[in-house]
Amino acid sequence: MDKSALTRRRLLELAGIGLGASALSACTEGVAPPETSPPVPASPASPTTSGQRARAGALTVRTSTGSFVSAFRPGIASHWSLAAPELPPGGARPELPVAVFLHGLHGSHKALFEGLSAHKALQRHLDAGGAPFAIAAVDGGNTWWHPRADGSDTQSMLVKEFVPFLGRRGYDLGRIGLFGLSMGGFGSLLLASQGRLPGIRAVAAMSPAVWDNYDARMDTAFDSPADFAAHDVFALRSRLAAVPKRIDCGTGDALAATVRAYRAGLKGDVEGGFRPGGHDYSYWRTVLPEVFSFLGHNLA
Repeated sequence: MDKSALTRRRLLELAGIGLGASALSACTEGVAPPETSPPVPASPASPTTSGQRARAGALTVRTSTGSFVSAFRPGIASHWSLAAPELPPGGARPELPVAVFLHGLHGSHKALFEGLSAHKALQRHLDAGGAPFAIAAVDGGNTWWHPRADGSDTQSMLVKEFVPFLGRRGYDLGRIGLFGLSMGGFGSLLLASQGRLPGIRAVAAMSPAVWDNYDARMDTAFDSPADFAAHDVFALRSRLAAVPKRIDCGTGDALAATVRAYRAGLKGDVEGGFRPGGHDYSYWRTVLPEVFSFLGHNLA
């Protein structure tokens, strides 16, 4: 059997992992509850907040959530999550860099906290003396983070609405990181390759769902061969030459072969690599601390 066909078919099964059993069982202490009020039009707003206490004198990660209706996803409430260091009182508040997370297929903004426990990983990163930054996620549906034939365009939602919203909250849009898993790993690499956000300083992809050629079974990811060609991350690899990048994948992941092929054609240094693990949150949580060290270093 054609190994590439097997990989594509298996990926479409795996990419649907969304918030699996590991996500549902993840500890949610310190996570703000989902927004329950009606979506606010025009701009991401209506946050709720919560915090988890750290030892005296340390930075404390504080979380918030909210929702909005995007012009690029009409009629749909797009929810978002944010976790950021609460800086000590006194003195001027510096602008913190921000890393935007792109979730996987059938996932949502909840994957950041419930699946990855990323707010807790960020707290541990800070406690260990890592460079401070914020992390944020927004719902992207099952669109594969690019314009689709149904009129949705979640990449433009990120670029034109969500990232500017983060800027209005005081985050430094000259120091943006991207990180994502599976479908979101693909979306992160695509957005970094296309150069639509000039402030991108680093991109990290965990088990990115990448292909080197079109297959009709990819209809959930691309609308046509022309759509695939317009968003072919293999063809765009040269545009990442100057961008700090990290790509990880589990050796037990059906995507490992195509991820390895994608990495091999990238110019410049590529951090990360392959270690035992599958296409699941257990593996992604083991990689996340190193991803945060990578982002902190490049966003500092």
